[in-house]
Amino acid sequence: MPTITQKISDLKKVGPVIEVTVTPSVNFLQKTGVNLSDAKATKLLAMIDTGASGTVISKGIADKLGINPVGTALVNTPSSENVSCNQFDVQILLPENISFSSIVVIETPLQGQHIQCLIGRDILQKGILIYTGYENSFTLSF
Repeated sequence: MPTITQKISDLKKVGPVIEVTVTPSVNFLQKTGVNLSDAKATKLLAMIDTGASGTVISKGIADKLGINPVGTALVNTPSSENVSCNQFDVQILLPENISFSSIVVIETPLQGQHIQCLIGRDILQKGILIYTGYENSFTLSF
């Protein structure tokens, strides 16, 4: 079972964050005939967020990847309700070669944040998350 363990000097302030790589999904690449080695990719700082039902990418990331929306979703935030956001089919690569080859993510502004991605419960439901606050560490296993 692949496991990611991170120790962060101030976990309460920074949160459980990891670096992820986002590319167009394997489905998209197969449909367009693009090899994975030739696909556009971007590295993002992602926060593991048990409060997010779905995984989120920051506005503009899909443009960098050259992909089109596959749908829309209505999103509720602490300050808004029923905000229409585009959805994109992407591949997310976590540390330790943990890969989700096709996951539909929601694109929404994350301005004012130190992150560009939220790892939501759509991914977390496949693993185990242990948050050890007194040690400033967390472990994520799949």
